[in-house]
Amino acid sequence: MDAPRGVFDNEEAATGESGMGATIIDGKAFAAKVRGQVAEHVARLKAAHGLTPGLAVVLVGEDPASEVYVRSKGKQTVEAGMASFEHRLAADTSEADLLALIDRLNADPQVHGILVQLPLPKHLNAELVINRIDPAKDVDGFHISNVGLLGTGQKSMVPCTPLGCLMMLRDLHGRLAGMEAVVVGRSNIVGKPMAQLLLGDSCTVTIAHSRTKDLGAVCRRADILVAAVGRPGMIPGDWVKPGATVIDVGINRVEKAGKQVLVGDVDFDSCAKVAGAITPVPGGVGPMTIACLLANTLTAACRANGLNEPEGLTA
Repeated sequence: MDAPRGVFDNEEAATGESGMGATIIDGKAFAAKVRGQVAEHVARLKAAHGLTPGLAVVLVGEDPASEVYVRSKGKQTVEAGMASFEHRLAADTSEADLLALIDRLNADPQVHGILVQLPLPKHLNAELVINRIDPAKDVDGFHISNVGLLGTGQKSMVPCTPLGCLMMLRDLHGRLAGMEAVVVGRSNIVGKPMAQLLLGDSCTVTIAHSRTKDLGAVCRRADILVAAVGRPGMIPGDWVKPGATVIDVGINRVEKAGKQVLVGDVDFDSCAKVAGAITPVPGGVGPMTIACLLANTLTAACRANGLNEPEGLTA
């Protein structure tokens, strides 16, 4: 699971000074670099093997946030030189019809990655739908087979957000072995896979959550503190070990001075005075999610064709 310092050639390119003590980890710049690496690999695949990685995105219904996200995915997929296949279905699409579409995409050799946009309408069983996807094409890393493979340290498709966090941590610190990591949050999408990835890089890992006794004391042990609970400003600066790296996965919309703004799960101002490095919200972890989706699609295409995986873009 170890990897060389990959995405940036030097630490200065990955970070900027906050003016508050901590170094800001620039997720937008990092994601742009990852997308550039993906595009370079895709160009080489096309030239050497006539292979174009393809990503299929399925959107059921007209959720506004999902619409924006799907458009962004399609745009960035094409910009990376990949094939983008969008399937937009009515909100009342039957489960049988959705499963039939997934079966067709599983069998399509031009499609290397399949993503069903969540949330689904309430009449559809999300677990059933996700587990219908071929695990080798499950670029979200949500299929139960990929969850089990990751949990047992085997090769798998890795959820995009935790993978992006891992990439940033590796680039900032090099080797993570021996560092104490605390993951606050136990979701199947971020918290649990994040802990597994950190274990794979030989960190000492604690999974904490809102019911952890003396959560502040647990957080203060962390060299790496990952916040993924979905509660705005839940972690204050006095919960952060001086010099620790804080990865804030939370994206919460709150009202400040009469305006809707995005904030993370950590209180940025107080944490930035104590931490050694910190991701902002917005502009931190968020941009890495689609970048890692593209990386996963590239990885899936390479695996499907017996080719070497892209170095520095996998777990």
